[in-house]
This record gives sequence, structure tokens and C-alpha cells, in this order.
Amino acid sequence: MTTIISRKYRASRRLGVSLWGRAKDPVNKRKYPPGQHGVLGFKKLSDFGKQFAAQKKFKFYYAISSKQLRSTFIKAYKKKGYTADNFIGLLESRLSSILYHSGLVPTIYASKQLVSHKHVTVNDKIVNISSYKVKPGDIVKIRERASKIPIVEEAVQRQERKSPDYLEVNQEERSVKYLRVPQYSEIPYAVDMGVNLVVEFYSR
Repeated sequence: MTTIISRKYRASRRLGVSLWGRAKDPVNKRKYPPGQHGVLGFKKLSDFGKQFAAQKKFKFYYAISSKQLRSTFIKAYKKKGYTADNFIGLLESRLSSILYHSGLVPTIYASKQLVSHKHVTVNDKIVNISSYKVKPGDIVKIRERASKIPIVEEAVQRQERKSPDYLEVNQEERSVKYLRVPQYSEIPYAVDMGVNLVVEFYSR
């Protein structure tokens, strides 16, 4: 878990923002990239650089690969409606995303770990795939044997993040109901993610 946390904070420093809005994020004290030449600070970005940086934000925020992010965009592009909204809807429908935004776990990485270890159910069925698409009305729950895991108990007690309106959280049951697909403006991002820049990046 320590390695995962270090990688997460390194991502924040690379981007120059506290991506998850955590007070102890080192980027709040060191406003420069990691590495030998980091103290030289951030260079002014070109339009492409801004698009690429926005793509990186989404990649790190949801803890997915570049390939997965691109695949998600392609699906969003092919769907009817506004591509940016479709893109966000697909990302937020991921099992790991819903569990993270419920506040029942401290990080997106902890969410993915619980899912992969078969500690999570959807409608009372075990699901161990983080990218599993949860549908409105589905109930995601942390299994009883995992509900007392320290990271879960601490997350519930601290309540660092308020769960968004599109989720109905039952902390005692360690469960969350997915009410509806959210709009971009409803996602509790700690920073401006620049979803339109990502659309431009993949539309080149």
C-alpha cells in the first residue's frame, strides 16, 4: 500500500496539482515536478501539452492505463449525445469509481484492490473486475468479512469526502446505490480536469 500511495503522490507532483485534494499531498509544499530537474519548475504548455496533461489527469485519477482511457473515449464518441458527458458517464460507472466516490474507501487504488481481492459485490454477486459497468439501481457492497479492514473503517470514520448526489451511501451496511449517471459538473473533482481538452486530444 505504501508503494501505491507514493506512486499516487508522485502523479500529483508530476501534474503540479493535488489531484485528489488530500491535505497531506506533498505537492502542496513542493510546487515543482519530481526528479533531478524538478526544482526548475513547470514549463509553459502548448495547446497540445495542455491536452496531454488533461489526459494524464484522467488516467491517474481513475488509475487506468492510456489504452483503457482511449478505449473509453472511443465508446463515448460512438454513443449518441455529447461526447464529454458520455465519456464521464462511462468512467463514473466503473465499479472502482463508484466505490471510491462513496467514501467507503480512502483512495481509488484501495477501491481497485478491494475489488480485485473479491471483497465487493454488485447486487449480492461477487465482482472482481474494477472496470465492471455498474447500472443505475445497482447496489455495490463491501462484503462482511472485509467491512472491518482498517482502511475501510478509517475511511468511514474520517469521512474526508462527501458522497455526491448520484450515490446513496449506507455507511453501516458498507453499501452504495448507484442512482443515476452523473453530469461532469456533479463529479467531486478536487481540480479542474479539463474534459473538453481530453476530447480535443483524442479527436486529433
